[in-house]
Amino acid sequence: MDWNLIVQILPAFAQAGAITLLVSAGAVLVGVVLGFWLNVVQDTWLPFRRFYSLFVWFFRGTPFLIQLFVLYYGFPQIGITFSPIEATVIGLGIYSSAYFAEIFRASWQGIPAGQVEAARVFGLDRWQTLRHVQLPQALRLALPLMTNQFILVLKESSVASIITVPELTMRAGTVVAETFSYVEPYLLLGLIYWVIALALSRVGLLAEARMSAHLVAKV
Repeated sequence: MDWNLIVQILPAFAQAGAITLLVSAGAVLVGVVLGFWLNVVQDTWLPFRRFYSLFVWFFRGTPFLIQLFVLYYGFPQIGITFSPIEATVIGLGIYSSAYFAEIFRASWQGIPAGQVEAARVFGLDRWQTLRHVQLPQALRLALPLMTNQFILVLKESSVASIITVPELTMRAGTVVAETFSYVEPYLLLGLIYWVIALALSRVGLLAEARMSAHLVAKV
């Protein structure tokens, strides 16, 4: 084990790690917003459900690598061009939105129907019921799955190295090509991914505990 090499490449890996986090966070933001919207629309507008099912089936049933290639290499043929980072954030965001939409749908179904009926009896309209009854409980139920999905998005972002996004996996490959050392770069790569995933998991647990305590306090 060449510890001097690890010390030398650590700053470059830290910079690549920041790019990985930014790309992953951007993709998660797109995925959460789009997934939430898809779930709300399919829950309130019955004709939309067929499109929703097709959307989820397609994006969950095809590899993200193929979707990324279509977005980055195929769209320029119709006059739409994205930078590598833009293609990754948009592509990974749309890909993950299918998973987030199903997470929200399952969480919505976990709310007792009697609570929605009680809200209507007390005169709450559809929006008020969504905001004050369904949304807080659905988010609490969805939070553990959303945390896991964030971690999966983080790991899936490594595919972006194929279209030259300077994230962690591409940085490791560059170091290997320059030094012909395989153990140190990829060991450091795995360690960084593990630390980030562990931190995200911890943040998710803290957020879940805080949200549960807040809901109990309100009751």
